[in-house]
Amino acid sequence: MKFVSTRGQSPAATLSEALLSGAAPDGGLYMPDALPKAELDLLNPDEPLAEFAARLLRPFFAGDELEPHLRSICGQSFDFPITLVVPNLAKPLFHALELFNGPTGAFKDFGARFLMNCFERLAGRGPLTVLVATSGDTGGAVGCAADGRQSVRTVILFPKGRVSAFQEHQLTCWGENVTAIEIEGDFDDCQRLVKAAFCNPALCAEHRLTSANSINFGRLLPQLAYVAHAALARFKATGMKPGFVVPSGNLGHGFAVLMAKAMGLPIGPIVLATNANKTLKDWHDKGRYQPRASVQTLANAMDVGNPSNFERLSALGVQPSELRVELVTDDQIRTRIKAVYETSGYVACPHTATTFEAWWRLPKEERPDRDWIALATAHPYKFADMVEPLIGRVIEPTAALASILDRRTYKVQSAPELDDLAQVLEGSALIGQRHCAM
Repeated sequence: MKFVSTRGQSPAATLSEALLSGAAPDGGLYMPDALPKAELDLLNPDEPLAEFAARLLRPFFAGDELEPHLRSICGQSFDFPITLVVPNLAKPLFHALELFNGPTGAFKDFGARFLMNCFERLAGRGPLTVLVATSGDTGGAVGCAADGRQSVRTVILFPKGRVSAFQEHQLTCWGENVTAIEIEGDFDDCQRLVKAAFCNPALCAEHRLTSANSINFGRLLPQLAYVAHAALARFKATGMKPGFVVPSGNLGHGFAVLMAKAMGLPIGPIVLATNANKTLKDWHDKGRYQPRASVQTLANAMDVGNPSNFERLSALGVQPSELRVELVTDDQIRTRIKAVYETSGYVACPHTATTFEAWWRLPKEERPDRDWIALATAHPYKFADMVEPLIGRVIEPTAALASILDRRTYKVQSAPELDDLAQVLEGSALIGQRHCAM
């Protein structure tokens, strides 16, 4: 399989080349030159997710140097559980696909571990530098997945004052091959710097830059796998295509669901839930895509004013009429967290709460006509300061989340300028040199 840029100005690449480049040289994002059709007769949702993923993703790896490693990559990346639970809101039709059982309590663990396992097999010519912008969860997952690996060093850019206290701890507590940079700006500034770095050939060559953001197509492959697995499981059980409700920030998750549907997986209606960042909502309602500065919300991992993966939605030919977009405000997030807990005892993080709210807004005749799967993306403990007062009880951390609380944290502070980032990259190349103890 070959991969082409959404902007059409870069040569076609192999899967390995696309993963190592992160973004295409012309500034676009890599896409398969043709999406494979899913062979539903060969896919069994009763088999372990790692085996299912290896079978589903085989066409993307066909002919690539990573093809012989696909099963082991999946085995090492899908080694913690995904649970499909019914929060007792509308038995048995509404399900939460809990994707937060990994080491950092967020769905980003799947994509981060998948990419790192690919990078480790592609780093034969020297260490790679993984550059990642984060609005909350991605950086922690990438830092954890990279921690202690000799094949990669990781540089995480996060916006000052726009992540929760626990998220910042999780971004800044890893080993000497992980550098966290606190940027004076918002997530879009962080993302802009990452894209600017990839458009600088000298910087890319000097540091062997690659990305772990969802601009890297490899981040989307594990998301495609667990979405397909859940869809087939409910389709097998009911004979009807389930609907999906997806919290959307940079649109990686949303695109993965749309891609799965385009490949022929049994997926019904798709609802994208956004927070007060209204770029996607305006596109859906007015037919105009107009990027803007992001605004800070309770669902901070969704605070994106210029979603990178919109380029992929456009390349796939997705039209506004093919999905619904629901905008959920902070007050509505608080109300829904409290209402869901009082009704069912289920504790949702702010991002998951946007999906519950979006589902409740569906017309009453649509909610009960099929199963619906909401993607539950983060463990509520990561937002305990906000969630606990709403539900009136303490949220306990998982063992994995508790294990990092005593780690010492380190960060570098920087302006949102490429020259400043280049200086940090040069300094972080000196593995073993600690930076800015907090």
